[in-house]
Amino acid sequence: MKQKKTSSGALSKVWKHIKRYKILLLLSLLLAAVSVAGTLYAPILVGDAIDLIVGEENVNFTSLLGLLVQIAVVAAVVALAQWLMNTVNNRLTFHVVRDVRDEAFRKIQILPLSYIDSHPYGETVSRIIADTDQFADGLLMGFTQLFTGVITILGTLGFMLSMNWKIALVVVVLTPLSLFVARFIARKTFNMFRLQSVTRGEQTAFIDEMIGNQKTVKAFSREQANTEKFDEINARLEKSALRATFFSSLTNPCTRFVNNVVYAIVALTGALAVLGTLFAVNAAFTVGTLSCFLSYANQYTKPFNEISGVITELQNALACASRIFELIEEEPQVPEKKDAAVLQNVTGSVQLENVSFSYTPEKPLIENLNLSVKPGQRIAIVGPTGCGKTTLINLLMRFYDVDGGRICVDGQDIRDVTRESLRASYGMVLQETWLRQGTVRENILMGKPDATEDEMIAAAKASHSHSFIKRLPNGYDTVIGEDGGSLSQGQKQLLCITRIMLCQPPMLILDEATSSIDTRTEIRIQKAFARLMQGRTSFIVAHRLSTIKEADVILVMRDGHIVEQGNHEELLRRGGFYATLYNSQFENQM
Repeated sequence: MKQKKTSSGALSKVWKHIKRYKILLLLSLLLAAVSVAGTLYAPILVGDAIDLIVGEENVNFTSLLGLLVQIAVVAAVVALAQWLMNTVNNRLTFHVVRDVRDEAFRKIQILPLSYIDSHPYGETVSRIIADTDQFADGLLMGFTQLFTGVITILGTLGFMLSMNWKIALVVVVLTPLSLFVARFIARKTFNMFRLQSVTRGEQTAFIDEMIGNQKTVKAFSREQANTEKFDEINARLEKSALRATFFSSLTNPCTRFVNNVVYAIVALTGALAVLGTLFAVNAAFTVGTLSCFLSYANQYTKPFNEISGVITELQNALACASRIFELIEEEPQVPEKKDAAVLQNVTGSVQLENVSFSYTPEKPLIENLNLSVKPGQRIAIVGPTGCGKTTLINLLMRFYDVDGGRICVDGQDIRDVTRESLRASYGMVLQETWLRQGTVRENILMGKPDATEDEMIAAAKASHSHSFIKRLPNGYDTVIGEDGGSLSQGQKQLLCITRIMLCQPPMLILDEATSSIDTRTEIRIQKAFARLMQGRTSFIVAHRLSTIKEADVILVMRDGHIVEQGNHEELLRRGGFYATLYNSQFENQM
């Protein structure tokens, strides 16, 4: 019952998207009707031609030629209608798929970071790309064959009933057996196709992880272990794919067997009817009529084969669609208030009042955290790994919402202002660089697209990146690959710093911003940062304590709490936890 509910639920969601394009849907049905009508009319003309040849000693070639011309015209009309129908179906299908992909991508933009952090990137990519492609293939087959199949069944049934209702009754009683067979198999294959889709997503995630971390793989000689892991996933994918394909492939031969039996029975009973020994209602049931009836019987049973094939393909499509809709229906981040204010003319006053937060309810991280930052202050955040330094930055940027208490900027609770205006008030340089594929210029101008050439160059000189940029093959117009391509880690970081230098935001967040830069360059960067931080509230996360000596206030965090607070000299004189951290680093350097 659960399986049926899952597949029907996905189907209802797909139908909601299809209903947006009613005109295309109606046009497809109309063209299907024209195609079927022509296909059904052709056997009548063929039957008349046969009776004309068989029933007369001297064939009237003029009448025969007229029938042949009619057959040719009908065939041309059917071909045109089918071509137009396929065109409409393609448009309808890919409009629906485009909408689904758009919804999925838009949902990613508003998903909380907790979802992104807890799901492999490759698995999410697989849902939007591979699963949507599979969904499109099944949907297109459904539109192309389902409409014409249903109309063909109804049309041929009408013709057969008008010609000989007794023989038609034999066809009607026996043919639906193929649908029962198809339905039975389809119900069994839905979960098989879903497992195949899930495993394919797992494989995509693993490949994405390995390619993105290939240096680490090689550094730890994990090639063989990863190959074995990939082989294991690949074997499971092969097994699930073969299982789903095998059971779904039973549909066509099973239904064809039923339909061939029907065809043989119709041929036998029809032949007896022609001879007048069985089912003969009148003398009008001729050899030509039998030929026409057999053609209709074949056309009547053929859609059952096609529809049964469509049903199994739709199970695959619906299994993939259900995974896409799971993503689309994920709980989004807390929506902004309708009257959310826009932060303007930010001075940089920041207050944290009794803030508590945890990634998982059973494991508290930050509890009752209080902090008051004056405009223009430089706040350094230090402490051991896992103490909550990066979490605090995530809360300041509202990547995560606090569980308790509140964070205010210029006296306004950040939950009462727009996320865009809040994040635009911060310039952020992280330890992990982020550069997109494009030119150096495009990457620098990302934060301020309307900046002038002079402003961009001034920012590059201030961050000491201008000199290495000029040495690139095409200077600022050099195209770099995803995540910086062949640039060194230090050069990538310099470009990220340049981007912030250009934006000149009222507040800064520097999370190990110079960790990938050599000591000589770091000294120059620190001077550049000193100029940039002048008059700006700055939060500096650092592991190397020598880099935050000039901070106005140093927050020493431990287990989610601020255990010490003061400037560098004060904290050293106290001889507490900070002094222990600082001295241990100094001893390690010795």
